[in-house]
Amino acid sequence: MNLSAWPYPRTLAHRGAGKLAPENTLASFSKALELGADGVELDVRLCRSGELVVIHDRRLERTTNGRGAVEEMTLRELKKLEAGQGERIPTLEEVLDLIDNRALVDIELKGPGTAEGAAEVVRRRLEGKGWNVGHFLISSFDHHELLRFHHLLPQVPFGPLLAAKPLDYARLAQDMGSEIILPFFEFLDQDFVRDAKARGLKVITWTVNHPEDIRRMEALGVDGMVSNYPERLT
Repeated sequence: MNLSAWPYPRTLAHRGAGKLAPENTLASFSKALELGADGVELDVRLCRSGELVVIHDRRLERTTNGRGAVEEMTLRELKKLEAGQGERIPTLEEVLDLIDNRALVDIELKGPGTAEGAAEVVRRRLEGKGWNVGHFLISSFDHHELLRFHHLLPQVPFGPLLAAKPLDYARLAQDMGSEIILPFFEFLDQDFVRDAKARGLKVITWTVNHPEDIRRMEALGVDGMVSNYPERLT
């Protein structure tokens, strides 16, 4: 996809608005929209009954009152859990219903099988519910899973997440056929941004919360930032 006309997000709310409401819940995504974020970032995992649920960790203990691994529980079981302030773990479908074309959705694939499940959900939105490819960005640290999604829906923008600075800077994204790269802000420097731009890549960095870090990223010329505090970026 040629991104010259893609409305890439300047401001992405991390896990909804993850410090202003329970992360990855409908309340957090509603808060992100209220604050005027260009898009929301969320994490999807496959549960035992086959649905994609929106939750970051593989295990339930940190963000819910449940115990065990997400993939070991059915959606029915997960829906009984408390995710903070009366919220429940949402499905990807429920979050997209809430967003309703009003913002870009960055879907981070977490775990095996998420590529196929996410591609099916996104395909249905593109075919019948008024969404277009510009409403989506698919990202992952699992670059194998990311490429599987790309092969299933090549028209949808995608990009690899990076937690370290490779020796060849942004070449990885170019080799994958992506036009976006999503590096961690702490190692991001001018050399990396210059290399990415020279390869024709958009740079969206994460998770930038402190005002001084936001200013540094702006000075580097990144194209977008993911933050737990989207109001600081607008």
